Amino acid sequence: MIKGVIFDLDGTIIDSMNVWYDTDRKFLKENGVDNPPDDISDRVKKLTVDKAAELFIREFGLDCTVDYIIQRIEEIVRDEYFHNIPIKSGTAELLDFLDSRDIPYGVATVTYRNLAETALKRLGIYGRMKFILTSAEFPQGKKTPDMYLKCAEIMGLSPENVLIVEDSLHCIETAKTAGFITAGVYDGLSAGDSSQIRSISDYYFDTPDGLIDIF
Repeated sequence: MIKGVIFDLDGTIIDSMNVWYDTDRKFLKENGVDNPPDDISDRVKKLTVDKAAELFIREFGLDCTVDYIIQRIEEIVRDEYFHNIPIKSGTAELLDFLDSRDIPYGVATVTYRNLAETALKRLGIYGRMKFILTSAEFPQGKKTPDMYLKCAEIMGLSPENVLIVEDSLHCIETAKTAGFITAGVYDGLSAGDSSQIRSISDYYFDTPDGLIDIF
């Protein structure tokens, strides 16, 4: 029985993945990488921001620090999070449903805390979250289930009673290994993994409000 829900942020409840796709390329080009690899966004989306910065330095021989890369990328995406990124279709309906059933929920994300909180506040759903955990507290991101387990602890629930909603294959794999119930949600930038996500997830939906049928 599902008694609580953990949401990913980007590509799951807000429509932001294209922003990161464009940002990776913009940053690399302004630092002398004229033709960034086509798969670079797919690779770094599995990493925390500091690990992504380390990859950029190592793979492209960039003459800058991890701190500079983190700061510059945040500068590039800040305007989008502060002003433009929309809520994903179906998110509001799902949150309304969960509230009507008194089912607690929150966000686990590897996105910068400042950006995540600002976007959620602008979209009017920040106050509805029971928790927001980021890679600032969990440097391993979602390679390990520690962030998810802490979310469950905050809700006072065991993994078998918690639904994790993600758009990325590696995150769902992590959640499954820890005994959580999983639901995949379609996002265009993860479309290449959709068949694998469908095969390992307990549920799969095109939009977040499809999850209402689970209950």
